[in-house]
Amino acid sequence: MLLVSYISENKLEVIQGLQKRYIENAEEVVEEILSLDAERRQAQKDRDDALAEANKSAKEIGMLMKNGQKEEAEKAKASASENKQKAKELSTKVSELEDTLQNKLYHIPNIPHPSVPLGKSDEENEVMYEKGEKPTFAEGAKPHWDLIEQYDIIDFELGNKVTGAGFPFYKGKGARMQRALISFFLDEAVSAGYLEVQPPIVINEASGYGTGQLPDKEGQMYFMGADNLYMIPTAEVPITNMYRGSLLQENELPKKMAGHTPCFRREAGSWGAHVRGLNRLHQFDKVEIVEIQKPEDSADAHERMVKHVESLLEKLGLPYRRLLLCSGDLGINANLCFDLEVYSAAQERWLEVSSISNFGNYQANRLKLRYRDNNKKTQLLHTLNGSALALPRVLAAILENNQTEKGILVPEVLQKYTGFDLID
Repeated sequence: MLLVSYISENKLEVIQGLQKRYIENAEEVVEEILSLDAERRQAQKDRDDALAEANKSAKEIGMLMKNGQKEEAEKAKASASENKQKAKELSTKVSELEDTLQNKLYHIPNIPHPSVPLGKSDEENEVMYEKGEKPTFAEGAKPHWDLIEQYDIIDFELGNKVTGAGFPFYKGKGARMQRALISFFLDEAVSAGYLEVQPPIVINEASGYGTGQLPDKEGQMYFMGADNLYMIPTAEVPITNMYRGSLLQENELPKKMAGHTPCFRREAGSWGAHVRGLNRLHQFDKVEIVEIQKPEDSADAHERMVKHVESLLEKLGLPYRRLLLCSGDLGINANLCFDLEVYSAAQERWLEVSSISNFGNYQANRLKLRYRDNNKKTQLLHTLNGSALALPRVLAAILENNQTEKGILVPEVLQKYTGFDLID
């Protein structure tokens, strides 16, 4: 959530940033925010003035009564009562204006970093580089949805029977591969200095608002109305909310956490191969890395996070590419985001497996997450997060890229976790 003070002090920059996100009425949005804030501040001043007058009259009553000035005392009582009532009404107005302003701010996205290219959709994301050699197969290479059926390692029909579409069963070596990937990703994160946490997979409304999933992604989240709780779309939400409302000391920073959770998303996709098999699920596993950094350190931290995720793909032997997201493809929280995609040989297409985002102080403002520096100055922190990694498409690429006549080769780094080197 943008700070009102930032909007006020950088009005033109904010308007241009919103226009870069293709918000057509950007100037009107900004003017409405500033107008609401001015009205709120005036109402707050009027309330404070009324309370001050009420207190002044209240102090005079005793003295006037003591001096026998009953008529003046009654006037003072009436004035005090009138100003208290006025202050009460103004307090209600202030609260209403604060709620309206807060709701408006919730719907204003972060301002893109200057390096973010202009573009309306993911088709205009900038490919920064590709690494790794794409495997080549003779005609007849199978997509992963055929391979999992051939080797009986994932069952979509059973998942559909028990739950519904997008909730597969992993079986035998398929389940072992899942467990191996999770363990590998977590071990690598711990080696990179992240604290491993196992967070809840349901969150309350305050947590959803804290990290920006609410109200922006409400329609994509599974909601349990009886308890007013949401299934998490990503571990970013509970892990970052560990520090909601916190005031940290400079010597406590940075905070680096990693956690594995299942993730739940109601998002509907188009039909066809792009959402077939493991390409898009309603429940999937993911290891998430989250960092809380001082403002001056967040850019370097962001780059290190991307390099960490790239190292995982390199160790798995998967060809990948790095993308810089354009302005129209940025999530509401992010001011800068890199996507990593792996190449799927049988599908002959790139599959997104990670987004690594820097939110600046946008998310921290929602969370009221601050720190006190060594000079005793209090300011908002920066939050960052990234998938390290999401399992389904990684597994899909491993299955497709490593298929042989004898079976599917297991990446060497996973073999100590799986206990086997071939899916046959």
